Formats: sequence, structure tokens, C-alpha cells
Amino acid sequence: MKKIFLITLVIAFVTSCGSNDNKGELVGVKGKKWHPEKPYGMSLVPGGAFIMGKSDDDIADVQDAPTKTVSVRSFYMDETEITNSEYRQFVNWVRDSIIRLELAKKDFEVNGGEKSTDTDNNQNSINTYAYKQYSFEYLEDIANQAEEDISGYQKYLSEKNNPEDLLTINNDVELTFDREEYADEHYAEVIEGMFLPEKQWYNGQRTWDVKKFRFDFTYFDIQAAAIDKGAPRTKYLKKPHPKGLQIYPDTTVWIRDYGEMSNNNPMHNDYFWHEAYGDYPVVGVSWKQAQAFCQWRTINKNTYKKSKGKQFVNSFRLPSEAEWEYAARGGLQGASYPWGGPYTKDDRGCFMANFKPLRGNYSADKALYTVEADEFEPNNYNLYNMAGNVAEWTMSSYNSSSYDFTNSLNPSFNDKDNVRKVVRGGSWKDVAYYLQVSSRDHEVDSMQRSYIGFRTVQDYMGTDLTTNDPTN
Repeated sequence: MKKIFLITLVIAFVTSCGSNDNKGELVGVKGKKWHPEKPYGMSLVPGGAFIMGKSDDDIADVQDAPTKTVSVRSFYMDETEITNSEYRQFVNWVRDSIIRLELAKKDFEVNGGEKSTDTDNNQNSINTYAYKQYSFEYLEDIANQAEEDISGYQKYLSEKNNPEDLLTINNDVELTFDREEYADEHYAEVIEGMFLPEKQWYNGQRTWDVKKFRFDFTYFDIQAAAIDKGAPRTKYLKKPHPKGLQIYPDTTVWIRDYGEMSNNNPMHNDYFWHEAYGDYPVVGVSWKQAQAFCQWRTINKNTYKKSKGKQFVNSFRLPSEAEWEYAARGGLQGASYPWGGPYTKDDRGCFMANFKPLRGNYSADKALYTVEADEFEPNNYNLYNMAGNVAEWTMSSYNSSSYDFTNSLNPSFNDKDNVRKVVRGGSWKDVAYYLQVSSRDHEVDSMQRSYIGFRTVQDYMGTDLTTNDPTN
């Protein structure tokens, strides 16, 4: 009788605890597959294996791209190079974020963090741009606030005595740069401080002091942390630009790249900011600035996701050299160009890309400089201008022997002490050799050029896709 009683007791305990929704089974998602959201403006590049390296004779005899079979996982890639209009969105976000922070600081300096109770006056003063909801006096007057206005997290912060953590920038109020609509003299002081002094203007145009457009970010060095097991996490939290990175593209590259013997002033004056070039690829952007853009794109997307209560997306980044070449080939094994080859013209005698053909006849392929980012036919992965137009930064560092020592699975060589970064694809000013999918070039990571741009990738999550599975 005792044994029977004990068994009954155990059964009663097990069935009385927890939820009955799982019917006593393990909770999971068996039979369901994760289908990620396709990022805007990107195409899926299904993973697979390919022969990386020179598909033809190494005419230049560089000997830095021997053939090697490698495999890469699936990823999304921008269908086009990042355009001027897309990069301007980044620039404007950084500019406006800096201005909002400076307005909040100025308001605290003027009003001591107190929010005006005069509604009419508040709408026409810098107080409109004060830190949202909280002030440094939060700890003192928290007891006077309505209980329903104080969240548990706010109480937690107040008990830890970190008033700075309670300050958030007000992004809800629109900014104005029209002098006739400035809120007050304090607002004017902040905004005018973002422009160059009037004595530096010409043609009567107010000009932003773009050196103040700085972007600061922190990243986690996962690879180094994984090797150094047991090290404190803070050791590998990296802040590469403590004072912020200047993110405005260098428009003077149109002049400096060619010296005084070429008149490219119109491109310097108009290329980045004028809407006529909005769909053209951005240039004058360094590898470091391209990295910063990737960080911002991730932050911007996840901020939106958070506002909608949706799951975050994984990071945007530059492609590795192997990913870039695999995507450029478009599934064509042994091809010289994204369209196959070995010629740069189609069957109608039209050039297939924007480069420097016919011994320097720039205009023979439709344009003297760059063309729209979606000009010419895409390759089999729906990627435009993987050859020509502008060369593209990759994540990888350049080493002429890197193919010999990198892994054959998702190879990636990124030496933080090596400032030479791999550039791929050739540009509007290059001969056909540099348009070949296997040709390698490099540039210093801080250098900005009139012929180098970039595009981003995002890892595909969920069930991996492959194109050349022998069982397909």
C-alpha cells in the first residue's frame, strides 16, 4: 500500500505543475521553418561552393589569386551599390541626431532641466527640444509624480542614482533650418553653430560644417573574444572612433584624383548633394565610413523594429572577399565576368558594363563617369554592376598569399593591423582586366576615391540554401 501511495503522489505532483498547453510534450516548432523577411533592395545569394581565383590567364602576372575551392553560406546582398540618396539618409540622420543632442544640452544649460508649464511659450522656445520626459531633477521630484507615470525601470534607475540614464533625446519634434522659423535665440545659436562661418560662404549659400557630422559606435569583437575564453566581455567591446568618425563623403576626390590637368569641378560641386545624381553610386567614402554606414543601417532598422514590437534583424556588414566573388559570378563557374564572357560586348556589339574601353574612349559605354546604380543588365543573382561603374570595398584585408592560408569554409581574412583592404569589381575609369570577377585590387582603409563605393550584405538566417547540392 505504501508503494502505491507514493506513485500516486508523484503523478499528482507532475500533473499539477506548469501549463497543460503542451500536453506533456516538449515545446518546440517541429515541422515549421523560419522564413526571414527579405531586406529591402537586397537579393538572396544562395550558398554553395565555387572555384575562387583566376579563371583565365593572369595577364598582369600578379599571382595573387590562385584557384581554390571554397564554400560560402547564404546571404542577402544589395542589388545595387549604395547610392547617393541612400548615403545622404545616413548623413542627415547623423546631423539631426547631433543637433537634437546639442539642443537638449542647451536647454538644460538655459532652463536647468525644468520643463516649462507655459504651453504657448514652450512652443516658441528651445524648451521644446528638452530631454524627453526626464531631467536631472528627476531624483528629487520623483515622489511628486503620479505613480502611473513612473515605470519600474525608471524607479530602478533612480534607486541606483544614475540620473544621466534617465535622459532621452526628443525625436518627436521637427527641426527647422529656416531662420525665420527659429524657436528663439538659443535655438539659433545651436543651429548656426552647425554651419560654416558666414565669411567662408560663397554665392550667398549657407554651407554645413560637415566636419561636425561625426558618428560614434561600439562593436563586439566576437572572434577575438571566442579565442580568449574566460576573458571579461568588456575587454572586447571596441570603440574604434572615440571622438566620432567624420562620415560626410569627400567630394574633393573628383579633383584630387586627377590633379589640375582635368576639369572635374562640376562633379565636385554637384555629384553628392544634387537630386540629379540621387540614384548614382556614392563615392569618396573610405572603408571606415562604409563600416560606419553598416553599423548605422543596423541601428536604424532595429530602431524601427523595436517601435513596432517586432524581432530584431541581424547586422548589415561589408561582404568578405569570397562572398563578393561568389555573388559576382552569379552561379557561373569559370566565368571571366558576371555575364560570363570572355567578351565585354554582347551579340549586338553593346558594352556590358561601365568601364574604360577602346584605349580610353570613356563615352563608348554610355557615360564618361558613373551611371545609375541599376544601369546595365544584372547577373543571375539580380545584382547590378558587379563589374564596372564603381569598384567596391570588401570586409577583407589584402594579402597576396591569403588564398593559401584562409579556410575553405566561409574564408575571411581581416587583419586589424593591415590597413590595406580588398577592392573588387573595377570602375568607370578601369580597363577590362579589373572588371574580371577574380581580379583583386586594394586601397588603404582611410583613403577616399572618386571610383570606389560599396554595397552591404546580411547573413541569411534559418535553413541554409545551396545552389549546387549534387542531390538537387
